[in-house]
Amino acid sequence: MKMKILTHFTVLLMLIASAAFSQGNKTLVWAEEFNYEGAPASGHWSYQTGDHGWGNNELQNYTSSIENAYVKNGHLTIRAIKADGKWTSARLITKNKQDFLYGRIEARARLPKGRGTWPAIWMMPTGSDYGNWPECGEIDIMEHVGYDPAVVHGTVHTGAYNHLKDTQLGNSMNIKGFNDSFHVYAIEWTPDKIDFFIDDQKYFTFENDHKGDLMTWPFDKHFHLILNIAIGGGWGGRKGIDPALTEATMEVDYVRAYRL
Repeated sequence: MKMKILTHFTVLLMLIASAAFSQGNKTLVWAEEFNYEGAPASGHWSYQTGDHGWGNNELQNYTSSIENAYVKNGHLTIRAIKADGKWTSARLITKNKQDFLYGRIEARARLPKGRGTWPAIWMMPTGSDYGNWPECGEIDIMEHVGYDPAVVHGTVHTGAYNHLKDTQLGNSMNIKGFNDSFHVYAIEWTPDKIDFFIDDQKYFTFENDHKGDLMTWPFDKHFHLILNIAIGGGWGGRKGIDPALTEATMEVDYVRAYRL
């Protein structure tokens, strides 16, 4: 009798675990829940550092300091700080630690506010199979520029469609409470298309034309995730930076990836 009870209990645990890791037609394959404290987990994240403008004339110096990126109370905080007239921030990447090819990638985040801020949750290719940007592709799951508060953007860039040509493709949604509450920013990526969602509301689809043209669809290679706050730059600084702004934070509750 004891053996039978134990067997039934074990089966119940397996069913509960299966339900926890499968939701509808998708299965959780990777997650960062930030259930620890201190620096971002080195098994998941690396830092990109420097103050060279990052191709957009941005002002911040990205550092690996715990002042700019830390985990506490179940959240990752990325913090841009102005001190002595200069900005520091953080740019975290999963490159070569967790790379993605297709699936649903989502992050639940609370965004910063302030004219001059430019937070992003986005993806770049891990390898160099298709050369440099923009031919290699870029997937912007979420971008927000502080001079246009509450308007959140999802965009793709390719050789044919990119902001240098003013041909980038994307869409935007107005999100009330973007700074006061958490929202889920996601893509669902298949060989046929990339769908963009905010709080499970789809607002943009980029379709593969299946012509075999890498200038329009370079999205058949592994990409990695990037989380950052930029300050200023060609887009974020288009209407200047609020001179009274000295700090901006983006909090991330979790990042998850599912197989569709």
